[in-house]
Amino acid sequence: MRIGILGASRWAPMTLLAPAKDNTSVVVAAVASRDVSRARAFAAKHGIDRVYDDYAALIADPELDAVYNLLPTSMHGRWTRATLDAGKHVLCQKPFSANGAEAREIAELAGKCDRVVMEALQYRYHPLTSRVEQIIASGELGNLERVEIAICVLLPKRSNANAYDYSLAGGALMNTGVYVVDMARTFGGSTPDVVSARAKLDAPRVDRAMMAEVRFAGGHTGLLRCAQWSSDLFRASVTAIGDRGRLRYRSPAAPHLIPRLSIRSADGKRVERFPRRSSYAYQLEAFAGAVLRGEPVKTTPQSAIENMTVIDAIYRAAGLPLRQPS
Repeated sequence: MRIGILGASRWAPMTLLAPAKDNTSVVVAAVASRDVSRARAFAAKHGIDRVYDDYAALIADPELDAVYNLLPTSMHGRWTRATLDAGKHVLCQKPFSANGAEAREIAELAGKCDRVVMEALQYRYHPLTSRVEQIIASGELGNLERVEIAICVLLPKRSNANAYDYSLAGGALMNTGVYVVDMARTFGGSTPDVVSARAKLDAPRVDRAMMAEVRFAGGHTGLLRCAQWSSDLFRASVTAIGDRGRLRYRSPAAPHLIPRLSIRSADGKRVERFPRRSSYAYQLEAFAGAVLRGEPVKTTPQSAIENMTVIDAIYRAAGLPLRQPS
């Protein structure tokens, strides 16, 4: 699978380039940036053969099979659509779109073609995440009562300006919050209703932190916290509480960093350990498997619709406008 990168992003070495070095099925063959000098420097540093100063030109390259969309969030939908129109597979960096309506538009287009369209929520492909789902579904914790999920990090505005720019669909909920909402849906067992939400603002329309209470169809509840600048300089954990036990683990968005899961139930207390292999390696393996062999993926356009619908509802509950595409 020959893949090109839209955006000479500083995240690409971790999210794609390093995993690709260990995956014989993948060749990172091109990169595009509107700043061609930046693209050339990026390509030279990482051994990428082709450089484009135009996103459309990369998408049109007949020797590429797939595109990794690493552009600012407000541009995800536009260039995912363009990639599908060009007949190529898409791995789109989270969040999939600027809002739920745009996610539905892209999903409708994806449904009309035979290309793989996958949202890059890499934590879903790590075996620790799969094990959490398995334990909850097994009934070991009893009836699920509550899930509490937090991902709070410190992203300085100077080096992460896009994350604070409303015109680029920025905000904490669109950043770490995408993981938090997806985890609530994954571990809670359904797409929840938003009961309440409260934001801390960086600017009138941009959240630097968000907290939301949600309720699931089964009656259990959830507390969601996310931040990119708050008094919680770092907080990352998932706790699932049932009437017969609970589980907890840290670093849920990057489970390979702290690959341990603590469980307390009628069976006693235990700690389960998992590989330190990068979540991004599992994600790339899943994407390549879908493109080359037709294997299913977990982070589909339909899943993205559900996620963005909850994100939209949280913004509304917090009294903030929805993010918009550009």
